Amino acid sequence: MTAADALDQQLWDLVYAYDAAYDRAARAVGLSAAQACLLDALTSGPRAMGELAAELLCDASNVTQLAARLEGRGLVDRAADPADRRVKRLSITPAGRQVHRAVRSAFDFPATRLGRLTGPERQQLAGLVAKMLAPG
Repeated sequence: MTAADALDQQLWDLVYAYDAAYDRAARAVGLSAAQACLLDALTSGPRAMGELAAELLCDASNVTQLAARLEGRGLVDRAADPADRRVKRLSITPAGRQVHRAVRSAFDFPATRLGRLTGPERQQLAGLVAKMLAPG
């Protein structure tokens, strides 16, 4: 295995471990990872369901199902957009904010893993990740 292949595998392993930890944190408060992601997307304010589908990289019908489950638990509200009644907007409720905070609290993967690094190592990693994520 080449060094490039090994690094590629390490990145896959990191993504998998991160996703698995997020899934465990969501399940710890009775949500699926997708439901937790939807709540997270709503913390910045009400959003149109179509916009959420595009952001979450899923079909609008998936957002509809997620919203119905979260609405049934009192974690989100669904209402017609005042400017266009055909558009449905979701907003997070106070109970939803509380559950969102619980997911964030249970999701200790980033802090635990970054805690293994020294300050200079974290700075170096931050610079390298920013470089990897930069457009172009």
